[in-house]
Amino acid sequence: MLDLNPSSLFARLIILLIAFPVHELAHAWTADFFGDDTPRMNGRLTLNPLAHLDPIGSLLLLVAWFGWAKPVPVNPYTLQRKSPSAMMWVSLAGPASNLFMAILAAIPFRVGLLSIFDAQSAMISAGNHFFPTLPQILYLFIEINLLLMLFNLIPITPLDGEKIASYFFPPSWVRFMDTIRPYGPMILLAVVFLGILGKIIHPPLALLMNLLVG
Repeated sequence: MLDLNPSSLFARLIILLIAFPVHELAHAWTADFFGDDTPRMNGRLTLNPLAHLDPIGSLLLLVAWFGWAKPVPVNPYTLQRKSPSAMMWVSLAGPASNLFMAILAAIPFRVGLLSIFDAQSAMISAGNHFFPTLPQILYLFIEINLLLMLFNLIPITPLDGEKIASYFFPPSWVRFMDTIRPYGPMILLAVVFLGILGKIIHPPLALLMNLLVG
């Protein structure tokens, strides 16, 4: 659903310039920690949004609440030689960074510095003001980071969850995932456009939002 409200657009632009670069930097830093210099050689060990943002994925997040950044290139063979779990940790770092950012942004609500009711009121009346309020920005920051985390944890290629699941799943499940890996992007598109994604993500998103901000 398109949302071209100026107030909401400004809020999502601020979130885009923070959440996506931090997510991708988390991948890059973790790979570098395990001895893979591929992200460093490709200029991805930075918070500069220009190094991470994908034009189409960024535009979609701004207008339709759904987007993506440029994947961080890594060398799985180098990581595997360093540690059998290295690829899992590199993949987990991105979603974990989104959860960490959501928790940080929730602190002002939890300690009473900001009101959740002010945030919700600002979003309801977003058409009446041009710039977003601080409660509105932080509330959307929490929500979008949780969405990014939950979406990326889905165990379908090319999402982070596929590599995380491959580390923990039994061999028979891993072989099945290897079989369907070439069709991962098509499966993911079907999940999105058939509305299945919302049914998967909404329950844990509602639970996490309630835990973080009430």
